[in-house]
Amino acid sequence: MITVVLVIHLLIALALVGVILLQRSEGGALGIGGGGGGGLVSGRAAGNILTRTTAILATAFFITSLVLAILANNSGSGAKSSIVDVPAQTPAAPAAPVSQ
Repeated sequence: MITVVLVIHLLIALALVGVILLQRSEGGALGIGGGGGGGLVSGRAAGNILTRTTAILATAFFITSLVLAILANNSGSGAKSSIVDVPAQTPAAPAAPVSQ
C-alpha cells in the first residue's frame, strides 16, 4: 500500500513541477510557457487553467504526504522502536584493582 501511494505521490510531484514551469512568470523570462504568441487558449484562460491545476495538484500532494506519514507510522509499530524510547545503557563499573 505504501508503494502505491508513494508512486502516486511522485507522479503528482512531477506533474506539479511541470505545471509550475509552464506558468508565465511575473518578473523575468523564467517561465517556459510564457511566450506571447497565440496558442490554443488565450493568456487569461491558460492562466486560470494552470492556476486551478496547480491548486489541485498541490492539494493532492499535501494529502498524499499525510497518507504516507500515517502509513509509515502504522507500519513501523511492530518490532521497530524509536531511539528515544530505548533507555540508555550505563557502562559497567570497572573491576576494582586487586591488592596483594
